[in-house]
Amino acid sequence: MASVLKVKESEASERTIVVAGLPVGSINDQSLTVLVKSHFQDIENEGGVVEDVIYPTRTKGVAYVTFKEKKVAENVIRKEKHYLAEMVRPAQLTVSHFSEKVFSSVNAVLDLSVFRSEIGLGSLVMDLKREIPALCFSPLEANGRISVQGSFLAIKKLKESLLLKTSSLLEKNRNRQSPRGSTWKSSHSLKPPRSSTPETMRRGERLVLDTDIFLYLKKTSGFYESTLKKFHALCQETVDGEITTLCIRNAQGGSQPNNEKQVKELIEKYSHALHFELRKETFILEGKENREKRNIKLACKQLSSRYLQVLVNFYHTHIDIIGSSSDTYLFKKEVMKLIRQKVR
Repeated sequence: MASVLKVKESEASERTIVVAGLPVGSINDQSLTVLVKSHFQDIENEGGVVEDVIYPTRTKGVAYVTFKEKKVAENVIRKEKHYLAEMVRPAQLTVSHFSEKVFSSVNAVLDLSVFRSEIGLGSLVMDLKREIPALCFSPLEANGRISVQGSFLAIKKLKESLLLKTSSLLEKNRNRQSPRGSTWKSSHSLKPPRSSTPETMRRGERLVLDTDIFLYLKKTSGFYESTLKKFHALCQETVDGEITTLCIRNAQGGSQPNNEKQVKELIEKYSHALHFELRKETFILEGKENREKRNIKLACKQLSSRYLQVLVNFYHTHIDIIGSSSDTYLFKKEVMKLIRQKVR
């Protein structure tokens, strides 16, 4: 039965397209969903029978459309241009395959002010751009903050690069200190980055992970805990928004020095595989009436006992659903049925 269900979920993914560029705020969500369904059922748009439309989604202006036949989805994608009619201004849509790689974009805000007294921040940003060309940097603010966007792997490389630069500068700073350490207390010295990690943990292996992937790895399987137990390792977890840093060390002192490295490699390999397998969907709670919020939460809690491989994270403003493409698609579809938001 499980294998049959998996085949059906895979087929649903193949018959599903992602539609971006929908006008946000022009009309209500239900009316826009009806327009999307009508557009993709129109033969002139290479359309056909639409089984389902999921909108809104975690991304503004993006909907998922599932057709009855796979070939219709392929024909729709091949069509060069799609314009959503019956609008004051026809909206041009971007249509693509339902992607399984969801953790492909991460936004991060960096505070580079800790480097200000040692190196020019403009030069530092230029160096980072050359070092990691896959990242997009916003203009540098006067207070030293800058926004960065790119794949998680690129963000991870950026953080590792900054940690190395910080360590190098701190070492230079220490070498310039007087025996009493007065230079370190000077207002012109380099401030070390804030960290809640104890000094004893810093001696171990350090691993940077996407927070969502780490939570999924930790909560939906016994891999994380069993790996730590098997190698007698301890792990300090520091969550900083979308990035989590793990500091791994041997629980038995220096008796087995290679354990830390082995644990790091195993967790890194497992999380890397999840990076390409998982998908995240979000239910926005902010701005909704209390009754609607309550219905969404109850539906998610009810379904979470059936979808054991889906991680549901409840926050004050939203609910994140993390799992395989097929699982998150079906989970959100059933939630919308339960709360009667599905447009037929």
